Amino acid sequence: MPEPKKPGAKDKKVEAPPADKPSEELVPGEEPQMSQISGLFVEKPQSVTAVKGKNVTFVAKVDSSQMLRKPTMKWLKGKWMDLGSKAGKHLQFKETYDRNTKIYSYEMTIVKVVDGDAGGYRCEVTSKDKCDSCTFDISVEAAEETQQTNILEAFKRSGDAGEDAGELDFSGLLKKRERKQKEEPEIDVDVWEILKNAKPCDYEKIAFQYGITDLRGMLKRLKKMRKVEPKKSDAFLKKLDPAYSVEKGKKIQLNVELSDPNAQVRWLRNGQEIKPSAKYIFESVGGIRKLTINKCTLADDAAYECVVGEEKSFTEVFIQEPPVTITKMLDDIHVVVGEKVEFEVEVSDEGANVKWMKDGVELSRDGKYRFKKDGTKHWLIINEATTEDIGTYYVYTSGGESKAELEVEEKELQVLQSIADLTLKAAEQAVFKCEVSDEKVTGKWFKDGVEVTPSNRIKMTHMGRTHKLVIDDVKPEDAGDYTFVPDGYALSLSAKLNFLEIKIDYVPRQEPPKIHLDTTGSFVNKNTIIVVAGNKLRFDVDITGEPPPTVCWKKGDMELSEAEGRVRVETRKNLSCFIIEGAERSDEGLYHITVTNPAGEDKADVMVKIVDVPDPPENVKCTGVGEDSASIQWDPPKFDGGVPVKGYLMERKKKGSSRWTRLNFDIYESTTYDAKKMIEGVLYEMRVFAVNGIGMSQPSASSKPFMPIAPTSEPTRLTVEDVTDGTCALKWLPPERIGAGGIDGYIIEYCVEGASEWVQANETPVEKNSYRVRGLPVGEKMLFRVRAVNIAGRSPPAVMAQAVTIREIVERPKIRLPRQLRTKYIKRVGEKVNLVIPFQGKPRPVVTWLKDGAPLDTKLVNVRTSDVDTILFIRQAAKEHSGQYTLSVQIENMEDKVTLEIQIVDKPGPPIAVTVTDVWGFNAALEWKPPKDNGNCEITGYTIQKADLKTKEWFTVLEHNRRPSCTASDLVMGNEYTFRVFSENICGMSDDAGISKNTAVIAKTGLKQKQQPYKEKDMCSSPKFITPLIDRSVIAGYSAAISCAVRGHPKPKIIWMKNKMIIGEDPKYLMQNNQGVLTLNIRKPSLFDGGKYTCKAINDLGEDEVECKLVVRVITEKEEAKK
Repeated sequence: MPEPKKPGAKDKKVEAPPADKPSEELVPGEEPQMSQISGLFVEKPQSVTAVKGKNVTFVAKVDSSQMLRKPTMKWLKGKWMDLGSKAGKHLQFKETYDRNTKIYSYEMTIVKVVDGDAGGYRCEVTSKDKCDSCTFDISVEAAEETQQTNILEAFKRSGDAGEDAGELDFSGLLKKRERKQKEEPEIDVDVWEILKNAKPCDYEKIAFQYGITDLRGMLKRLKKMRKVEPKKSDAFLKKLDPAYSVEKGKKIQLNVELSDPNAQVRWLRNGQEIKPSAKYIFESVGGIRKLTINKCTLADDAAYECVVGEEKSFTEVFIQEPPVTITKMLDDIHVVVGEKVEFEVEVSDEGANVKWMKDGVELSRDGKYRFKKDGTKHWLIINEATTEDIGTYYVYTSGGESKAELEVEEKELQVLQSIADLTLKAAEQAVFKCEVSDEKVTGKWFKDGVEVTPSNRIKMTHMGRTHKLVIDDVKPEDAGDYTFVPDGYALSLSAKLNFLEIKIDYVPRQEPPKIHLDTTGSFVNKNTIIVVAGNKLRFDVDITGEPPPTVCWKKGDMELSEAEGRVRVETRKNLSCFIIEGAERSDEGLYHITVTNPAGEDKADVMVKIVDVPDPPENVKCTGVGEDSASIQWDPPKFDGGVPVKGYLMERKKKGSSRWTRLNFDIYESTTYDAKKMIEGVLYEMRVFAVNGIGMSQPSASSKPFMPIAPTSEPTRLTVEDVTDGTCALKWLPPERIGAGGIDGYIIEYCVEGASEWVQANETPVEKNSYRVRGLPVGEKMLFRVRAVNIAGRSPPAVMAQAVTIREIVERPKIRLPRQLRTKYIKRVGEKVNLVIPFQGKPRPVVTWLKDGAPLDTKLVNVRTSDVDTILFIRQAAKEHSGQYTLSVQIENMEDKVTLEIQIVDKPGPPIAVTVTDVWGFNAALEWKPPKDNGNCEITGYTIQKADLKTKEWFTVLEHNRRPSCTASDLVMGNEYTFRVFSENICGMSDDAGISKNTAVIAKTGLKQKQQPYKEKDMCSSPKFITPLIDRSVIAGYSAAISCAVRGHPKPKIIWMKNKMIIGEDPKYLMQNNQGVLTLNIRKPSLFDGGKYTCKAINDLGEDEVECKLVVRVITEKEEAKK
């Protein structure tokens, strides 16, 4: 449907200013909205004319200050197309919230407008019991072609590298030449005539063929055209609407109205007849036929027909899928380079598809990104994160979106064991070894700045975190500076290889043994070696002496053997090696080495210290919370691993989640930490890692769940309600900002004016917004303040602006009598009387009740009096409670009185002395006296009834007769009557009646009845069938019966015939005649029993006959299978 063009801006981005338009009517088949229509929009989008190929943006703003929950916004095209499911590159949606103004802003951007975007749009906002909507239109016009005036601008360069890069492109100088096409005669086609004569199921095909994009507008116009030119129908008074729309999962009802209420209809779906079931329900009410489709699915999106005889009514049902919403949002993730990243989101529908984007670019499944789906959960997985992955990740569904930030930090490489300098002699083995924190790190070895190449004598190994350079058969040229450089890190480890050249002059003499400890390697101080738990220790001790000495290693009193084992000793010429495989804490201690030969003995002690990562911190707990923060405290680990603890790393997660988020990447030294950027009202858990020079401990046990909650703001409008001697009543309103913690109660404090010490008036918080402070000094000026209390603590106080003097204020007593008690108060016997009469006055007045001037009897009437009112209560009212009640309220010599009259009424007694005073003609005169008991109220009338002594049935003569006399007329001659009278008042008629003492006899006047001679009626008549035989179709093998009815006198003779042949005494047939109802029973008919059956009735006055056709059919196997 083309829309009229409107002048508009041709900028790249057009914002729609607010405009007020009425919301459109409901689409046929949709259920009406039950929400209250209210103005929620602060700013509404307005109709625009967009330029083809440019972007256009619509902004809607909603005020949420009066809402209890977040509003829901829908963007619709036409009346039923939900644009939320079309979100992507062409349609983009954005939502923002301003905490200060409490206004939600919703934006819809159409990227590169095309012709198909023209049409009517609607935005609809709902929030619990409120809703609002507005409409706007988009018209699309072609972009204006700009003439190129500067020929130099036509010289372009290919590529995007810059104005000096790429090759020259002269295509801009070429003139565009239109191709001449053979002109074909245009055929003028009236699309609307085609649509009017087409079936609804063909509408979409015709619209696509002739370029109609607004299907909704097309259907609306067709509906109006049909209203202008209605097509008369003999069978239908009201046909189906052209189209219906319903949301998936809801029900829809299709209605037609027939001209013949007894006509049978058939319902078809895509040409197939629909059978009644739990899903499809047929209803018939008079001439209205209804088809109800329950729990609509996408399979119910089809064309439907209602068939009556040869006439049909068509319609089309559109099923709208509800937008898929996000039930669990994305969480921000902070990782280190190389770690695995998993973004998790949960949606409302298991079969929904989601779209992942990063910084506005859609992500595809490749080697870097993986997508995973399980039910309603979806994951985006990045196996090894890099710094290039930093950015904002979005996930889109048809009804929502969520985003999260990914932060990736470079991993710091820690050196667990550095390279040690070596001093070696010729032919010995040089081993340079270092250990870093990352097993995957590779590196290179350099000698004097030149990379070392492996050979048969030089070998380089990498096992786990350990890197080794081994040089066999050390030579003088191997001396120099050796450096290990890890790949990708600005780090290097260096050590020096010293070659020891020894010239030996043989002197045949004995030399005492000597132990040479090298303190430049793993020694941290004299004779102490530190080993990381789990690592291997190899300690080489040079030994000299002639002849070669004997070596003995001991730990305490236990001697270490040279056998194979985890802790062992290897001895070679002039060298003793002490080896520990996989050092443990039990290996820590003092080791003794003793060397002996004939020339002497030497001893040395070596202290081995095992260091490890620390134990986890203990007693992690939350010591305080704020609106978006929490204070965490923990105890240091019991064992620091033998190395001082450098600091701690903290992680947190939401309760129920499995993803921990690192809070700090730099070591935090204190044992208390303030965690920030949390969401108020959400439960969190914390855990802590301890870090020393060796590494990071296992995580601590998770803290108890805690919730960031801020105290409320101060209470508002603190005022004084009442002051007495020693007490003061206060009242206030709740705080403006309450938060997720709610309010547990209020604390009231007071102090003397000029003092600084505040005294708490209530031990436990009060839940009400009022409180009376007692025990105050009389005559003092006091200040009051109130604080709100919740789980987060106390709020700031609301302080009374001025001091209050504690002194009773004398107030004149005043009774405020309710309006209904200012007149006579009437109640029936047995009813409850509960009168509440408020009064005022200070100090508390003295209340006195009197009845008829005498003190009130508390046994008959209950009275309860408070400071502000008095209650008169009678559980079951009796007549004795009637009278004048006086209420007196007195303060010292001041007094106020009121008098109220209470009347307790009941039904009256019966009238007395009911007498028939005169009888004349067909009339009788009655008189009586009023009842002795009038029910404590005025008699309003009487009801008079009469009874014939023959039948003794009572009939009302007069009602509401106000006088104690009346005349009964229209009595029947020859009958004798008695009368009774009921009395009436405002409670009703009396239970008993007064019976007349005498009767009224209506005498006969001598008239005689002339009887007509009796003539007997002739009842004879010829036979006539009043109910004919009806054609029937029966199933072979099942007994059947045909019936008709006949009348005639004398009783006619009945003859049954089949195909004009009289049926005799055949046992297959049973003929019955019951009061003229004739029945022919056929026992288990076969195909032979089919034919034309005739029933003939004959008597002396004539004859009559009726006939019918009986068809016997055999059931097929397919029909049996269906059953």
